[in-house]
This record gives sequence, C-alpha cells and structure tokens, in this order.
Amino acid sequence: QVRLMESGGGSVQAGGSLKLTCAISGYTRTRTNWCMAWFREAPGKDREPVAAISFGDGSTVYADALKGRSTISQDKADYTLYLQMNSLKPEDTAMYYCAADSCPGGVGSWYTGKGAAVLFGYWGQGTQVTVSL
Repeated sequence: QVRLMESGGGSVQAGGSLKLTCAISGYTRTRTNWCMAWFREAPGKDREPVAAISFGDGSTVYADALKGRSTISQDKADYTLYLQMNSLKPEDTAMYYCAADSCPGGVGSWYTGKGAAVLFGYWGQGTQVTVSL
C-alpha cells in the first residue's frame, strides 16, 4: 500500500518561498515506471496540477500555475518528493497535495492539463499554503 504524507506548508508573505515535502512509503524499488506530482486546490476551485516528475529518469513537466516559480525534485534514495516554490503570490494560497501512480510512458504535457488528477490513484492528505500581502 503506497502512502503519501505532505509537510512544509505554512503562512508566508507575498514574495516569500516555501519548500514542500512528500514522504512516500510502501513504494518498492521495482516501481521505476512511476510518476509523482504536486497539485493544489483553492477554496471553490478545482484541483489543478502544479508539476509532475518521472521517478525513473527524473524528467519533469510544469503546469502554468507556478511555472517559472517552482521546482519539483525527488530524492530516490529516501523516496521523497519536493516542491520548491518562490516568489509566492496571494493567489497561490491553496491546499497542496502530492500524488503518485504508475506511468509507463513517463510524464508528458497531459500531466499538466485540466483533468490530470484522474491519472493518479494515490494521494496525500495535503498541506496548507497561505500567502498574504
């Protein structure tokens, strides 16, 4: 059973930075064709993709939400996923979730489009990010 647990959220002023962490357990070394991703969901809005990464080769894709202001990365030895966010804006306020699932073809642009959430079957509980002026 794959389990995901996010941490690192909090309150920050506009222009600040946060680094989110997602600890992954139950993931076996044989699952190299897996992808992981960060999503966010603001009150009253749909869950939207932020970025995704292929566990196998480390290739990444970014959605428009935080493109140019975020970096997704992974520590394959510790099975940990990260999201570094910079130049945060009040509109970045949301619950941020990490997700994982198999992806034989690796990440692609379809991981950053509307509806990308259906590609993932494993989700964490989320970590709240609040950005104030």
